[in-house]
Amino acid sequence: MAVSNRTGPVIALVGNPNVGKSTVFNALTNLRQHTGNWPGKTVETARGAYTYHEKTYTLVDLPGAYSLHPGSAEEEVTRDYLLQGEADAVLVVADATCLERNLALALQILEISWPVVLCVNLLDEAEKKGISVDLRLLEQELGCPVTGTAARGGQGLDTLRQILEDTITRPGPKPEPPEEEKPCRGCGECRTAHIMARAAAIAGKTVAMDAEAAVRRDRRLDRLLTSRGTGIPAMLLLLAGILWLTMVGANLPSELLSGLLMGWQEPLRGIFQTMGAPWWLEGALVDGVYRTVAWVVSVMLPPMAIFFPLFTLLEDAGYLPRVAFNLDHFFRRAGAHGRQSLTMCMGLGCNACGVMGCRIIQSPRERLIAILTNSFIPCNGRLPTLTALIAMFFVTGTGLWSTFASAALLMGCIVLAVAMTLWASRLLAATALKGESSSFSLELPPYRAPQVGQVLVRSILDRTLFVLGRAVAVAAPAGLLIWIAANVTIGERSILVHLAGFLEPLGSWMGLDGFILLAFLLGFPANEIVVPCILMGYLSAGSLTDYGSLSQLHDLLTANGWTAATAVCALIFTLFHFPCGTTCFTIWRETRSAKWTALAILLPTAAGVGLCVLIHLLLG
Repeated sequence: MAVSNRTGPVIALVGNPNVGKSTVFNALTNLRQHTGNWPGKTVETARGAYTYHEKTYTLVDLPGAYSLHPGSAEEEVTRDYLLQGEADAVLVVADATCLERNLALALQILEISWPVVLCVNLLDEAEKKGISVDLRLLEQELGCPVTGTAARGGQGLDTLRQILEDTITRPGPKPEPPEEEKPCRGCGECRTAHIMARAAAIAGKTVAMDAEAAVRRDRRLDRLLTSRGTGIPAMLLLLAGILWLTMVGANLPSELLSGLLMGWQEPLRGIFQTMGAPWWLEGALVDGVYRTVAWVVSVMLPPMAIFFPLFTLLEDAGYLPRVAFNLDHFFRRAGAHGRQSLTMCMGLGCNACGVMGCRIIQSPRERLIAILTNSFIPCNGRLPTLTALIAMFFVTGTGLWSTFASAALLMGCIVLAVAMTLWASRLLAATALKGESSSFSLELPPYRAPQVGQVLVRSILDRTLFVLGRAVAVAAPAGLLIWIAANVTIGERSILVHLAGFLEPLGSWMGLDGFILLAFLLGFPANEIVVPCILMGYLSAGSLTDYGSLSQLHDLLTANGWTAATAVCALIFTLFHFPCGTTCFTIWRETRSAKWTALAILLPTAAGVGLCVLIHLLLG
């Protein structure tokens, strides 16, 4: 990501993870930024700009790093960029609540870069914990400009901008450490130990704190959220709450958005008729392409717009690393990486996002295990089908008890999906991806009140709209193919009926039928259209078909031979089948391998087929 044709000074933004670096970046740039991968690496960086005293500054937000001795692709990108010397200044962001650990990175940066400015962030959090930092003494110890901020509240940002301007305009000479503090040049371990010792010494001089008071609140919360007895139950309750809010909260927006988008069909049809377009072109573009895209957007957008902000709020509050802590033991026993639990949770919102999130896993082998198994977790696109099947065949009636029973059964499905994820991870670790499990240090950041405004912007722009854009790109051509299959006949039957007949033997073997299997295949662009495709086949319709209510849908399904056993098999295959087109494309982008992409498709599909066959044999 080399800087070229730049119009103003460039500032590299560096820091440990969880120090508020992104908050400083967003506060300075007012979210005027764009993201992209580093050339040749699947490491995402952000670039933004801000104007101060009529001069434009470019801010390059480098990946979070604990050290300049790379242990991951992210740290390698950060080190290489700093060594290239393309930035006019380096802004190091440190956490005032744990300054000693942050100073180790700052000291390493001071050895290879100049000018450097240290921003001690989260001073408001430090004050709440009884921690004070002597910024002037810290500046003397380091020999570089030091300033303090509470970026969440916008405090200290003007001073930071002024110091950056002064530093770039008049950088001054790079300070030399005292002779007695210069480390041995020949031993990497010696240098690292020296830097850690110097960081501890500087922190000891400049930081005053009551150690017990500083962690009292976090320890109380961790007794509930990370202990053996309550950690996992609390995690499941939080997850159930998020899923409930997502599904219930998305109902009305989905209905309104569907009414709006579907209401444009007839005006579009009128335009084609006014133009004298042939019926097949009108049908293909309006009933095929547009109707499928509108369906995907109306069903997919509201749940993602709710789930991703809620998920990001937990991330911003410091809870998600606790999820990895709670589940690390299970994933290590499966031969996988503890951070896979985080990417697995992201898959609940969208498997494509979960696959991209696997970049946080440093080990290539364990990252690949996480990528190949992410689709075992049901995404938002599959949750409506699961909840509809549960409501029609397993939990009938209305009222609070039915709501709780439905939520409990849905959580049971997700627990089964987690168990299958662990099984598949163990299978891969023992066969195709055999190797030693890596170790990693898991930081439990302090709990913080999340920034709702920035969370909404980040989650909607970086995740929701990004995934939706990919889904629409896949859904548009798929809608055309669905319309062709439903409207083009061979003999006296449509291609759709022929395909369903071809799949009927396999469907019967699995306790399903040909139309159900075909609906899953047609739902490859987006899982949200599986049920409409089933109805399209049963009703011999020429386009995707909606249902008025769950009771009407239940009557239609039972009239076409559905039983409770059919519903169980359909529920299992909804949980475990090939990933959607967007996820497959993302897997290929992350692995650049047709072999691994094919295995990611085959693995959950084989599991789903096998379980359905077993269930059919037992219940049929």
